[in-house]
Amino acid sequence: MKFTMTVSPDFSPDHIAGWYIFNTWLQKQTNESIHLELYDSFERQREDIKAGKIDLIYANPYDASMLIRDKGFTAIAAPVNKSDEAIICVNSESDYHKVEDLKENCNIATASDPEVSTIGMIMLEPADLNPANINVTEYQNYVMVAKNLINGKEDAGFFLKEGYEDMSKFLRSQLRPIVTSQISVIRHNFLIGPSFFENSDLEVDDMRALLAEMHSSEKGKSTLQSLGFNKWEQQSQDDAEFMIDLMDTLIT
Repeated sequence: MKFTMTVSPDFSPDHIAGWYIFNTWLQKQTNESIHLELYDSFERQREDIKAGKIDLIYANPYDASMLIRDKGFTAIAAPVNKSDEAIICVNSESDYHKVEDLKENCNIATASDPEVSTIGMIMLEPADLNPANINVTEYQNYVMVAKNLINGKEDAGFFLKEGYEDMSKFLRSQLRPIVTSQISVIRHNFLIGPSFFENSDLEVDDMRALLAEMHSSEKGKSTLQSLGFNKWEQQSQDDAEFMIDLMDTLIT
């Protein structure tokens, strides 16, 4: 049987090749046929997830809730020292130097990533700002968020910290971060759906051990480096449920 793997669309374009390398490595290690399908939007990816077209995914914390609780996916691993944090940035020439400088009816840019939007809105609270008194525009990706800050169309923008750091030096030189979240326990997880285990000889513990030991070989280590990771650590279902509960608390 051929399986399909995907990656949350908030990954850096610089790591596209790395995910193809990882997919090749995973196929060789599992002796399974796995197709890598990358998406340019969260909406298109979620449509295919809901349609049951995805078997393995490197998922952002927001989507992990739907995948685990609605689709029966199992938490396998998470990259070590890779927590998901958000940054609010402004144009480097802007008069805004802290969150409190932003006023009602300001224009906020965000990508279609509910996790980052949620954290970003929390960081706006010291300025007494909320969705009801600001203008939010959603863009396809973080590069578009950056470009609309630079051209003066938006006052501030929400970024996944890693997405911001992976942008070109040229783009970052024209932006100024004014606040960064420090939540630390929210992060992307590698999840596997029930159809994989129903149609493979591999068990959950086999997959957890495989990724946890990936850094031990030269090939595995170089593949991890192409993703910007040092190593994976095993994730239990309880670990994932704790993170989902925390996300639910932030959202509500």
